[in-house]
Amino acid sequence: MNRFSINGLFAVTEWITRLAYVNLLWIGFSLLGLGIFGFFPATISMFTVIRKWLIGETDIPVFQTYWTTYKKEFVKSNGLGLIVLAVAGLIVLDLVFMKNNGTSFTSIIHILLYLFIFTCVMTLFYLFPVYVHYNVKFFAIFKNSFLIMLINPLANLVMISGIVAVYFVVKTFPGIGFFFGGSITSMIIMAACYVSFNRVDQKKQTSESI
Repeated sequence: MNRFSINGLFAVTEWITRLAYVNLLWIGFSLLGLGIFGFFPATISMFTVIRKWLIGETDIPVFQTYWTTYKKEFVKSNGLGLIVLAVAGLIVLDLVFMKNNGTSFTSIIHILLYLFIFTCVMTLFYLFPVYVHYNVKFFAIFKNSFLIMLINPLANLVMISGIVAVYFVVKTFPGIGFFFGGSITSMIIMAACYVSFNRVDQKKQTSESI
């Protein structure tokens, strides 16, 4: 085995360890907040760490960064979570409505509701990345997530494909979900969003320079 193979194997092993570690932190800190209050600050903390890795800050103290973010964003992230849960509840009501109303009269309404649900879900995928990447006001997080989602269909496709792939892998090998389910999903979403953010920032700079 040559030096390049050894370096490549070491890099892969290092990333596997990182992803497993941050996934366990995510589970642990979600439980620390009794699940419902811990999930959103734990998820924001995980996206914060993964974003730093993606921009090249791979030597950060992971636990310290995670814990600091968790404490700092606990209240604000749970405020975000309340709105997310409200939207999720609305989606569930829409699905129940469509299940119980299958007549041709409501077929157009069904199409509109499916579009609404798809738009909401895709916007939710962008919420955490926008939260950790941009320093914007609370409600601007939702507006920016929606607008960036609209203009980046390729990133949307990458996220959907990646999440579906993770779902089938975890379904086939359930043990993988415990160590990597959340972190790999977050990595896929954050990576796709980061590319989208760079494109948006470049377009903004170009328009400002004209």
